[in-house]
Amino acid sequence: MTEEAKNNQPQADPAVSVVGPGDGETIVLGTTRMRVLEDGSHTGHRLAIAESVLAPHTQGPPQHRHGRHDEGFYVLSGTVRFTVGDEAYDAAAGTLVMVPPGTPHTFANLTDQPATMLSTFTPDLYVQYFRDLQDALADGRPLTPRATIDAMRRYATEPATDRA
Repeated sequence: MTEEAKNNQPQADPAVSVVGPGDGETIVLGTTRMRVLEDGSHTGHRLAIAESVLAPHTQGPPQHRHGRHDEGFYVLSGTVRFTVGDEAYDAAAGTLVMVPPGTPHTFANLTDQPATMLSTFTPDLYVQYFRDLQDALADGRPLTPRATIDAMRRYATEPATDRA
């Protein structure tokens, strides 16, 4: 068998990750509860996935741009307002929003009902951003705009300051 053929063979015992309904790492940031389903440790850091529940009237992060990763949002329930540049989109359950690197965006739940969405990060580097914010809150540090922006910058993300 050639070396190329060997490399294309499935692994004899692939590592399968199964995360049950009550499993996963929980990150709470104010009125948002995130459940990390895949932090990249089972995907060679190519992909991370999280489920987020946004309480009613939850304002999202400041509009920002990711420099090194795509971010996807699939709305599972409720309605999430996505603002991409100057355009606003009300995404109901069943809507997928894909945000490529460099695109200014934010999201919020402006309704009276909770909203749930599944988020993907490719590659996985942005999951640590949420952990950093939770650690700051646990240490008693407020999540000021400056603290949030400083955390974003550690993960190739900048505020979209040209988008007020």
